[in-house]
Formats: sequence, structure tokens, C-alpha cells
Amino acid sequence: MKTLQKTLLALAAGSLLSVSAQAAVSYGNGYTGQPYVGVKVGQFDLDVNGADDPTAYGVYGGYNFDPNFGIEAEYVGSDDADYRNGDIDAKTYGAYGTYRYAFPNTGLYAKGKLGVAKTEVEGDYTVGTNRVSFSDDDTSLAGGVGLGYSVNPDFSVEAEYDVLGSDADLMTVGAHLKF
Repeated sequence: MKTLQKTLLALAAGSLLSVSAQAAVSYGNGYTGQPYVGVKVGQFDLDVNGADDPTAYGVYGGYNFDPNFGIEAEYVGSDDADYRNGDIDAKTYGAYGTYRYAFPNTGLYAKGKLGVAKTEVEGDYTVGTNRVSFSDDDTSLAGGVGLGYSVNPDFSVEAEYDVLGSDADLMTVGAHLKF
């Protein structure tokens, strides 16, 4: 990922997280939903022989309809990782339905998600004096599992493992602000 892209991603994420917010939860008969935005960092696990796994950076947002069910969308891109005297990078866009189970009397929760993700892997390498480029786009069923902790009513941290299709997995840690 180019330096400008990383800088813009960091600025956008910082702006989203710096917004002052109040929890809009009422969870009851007069239920009001709860939107959230966040950032995540982690590592792609690509099924490309000889490739280092690129570091992943992303943003995500969602909406909880009730304490258990919601929706979420995310974008995760990567920096360039080494691949046969060249580099490889990946990015994914996903939309998911989510389910959360809150462990009683704690801020801890388990999260599952299922949806669709488009994953793009691009790279180039040198063979002799020739430069070879390749790309692979895959849109498929995707899902993940995670564990989170609600630090307070407005802020949570999460660790997730996502399966993005047959060629890529993603492991991340992130934080999101609820409003």
C-alpha cells in the first residue's frame, strides 16, 4: 500500500474515532438501534506459494438492530509483501450479517458473521530479466468468528479470524466507537 493511501486511511479512521458520541441504545420495547465505526489491523493469510503474508489495515462500520443481531461492512487493504523478488498485496470489501453473544455479567462477547466478500490479490515478480504480473479477484461467501470486550457503553475492542474464500484468510484486532 502506498504511503499516501496509508496516510489517508489513518486520517479517515482517526476522524471517525475522534467523533464525540453518545450511546443510542435503549434495548427494550422502545429499542433504538446502535451504529458503530472502527479501525482494524492484522495480517492476510494468502494461498500463494512463496509469498510473505501482507500486513492488513482496514475500516469497518455496522448497525446493531438489537443486542444480538446486526449488519457490518468493511474494507481492508494491505501493504506490499515480498514475493519472488517482487511484491504482493491484497484488499477485500465485505458485507455481513452479525450475531453477538454477550457473556453474562462481563463486558466480554463472542461474535460471528456471515456474508459476501470480494477479495483482490495482485502481485509482480521477476523471472530472469522478465517482470511478470498477476491478479486474482474472487467474490464469494465469507464469514468469521471473533471475541470482543466492551470497555464502556461507547467503545469496544475485538479480535477476529475471517475466511474470505478459498485463497485468503484474515486475522485482525480492532476497536470501534458506538454512537
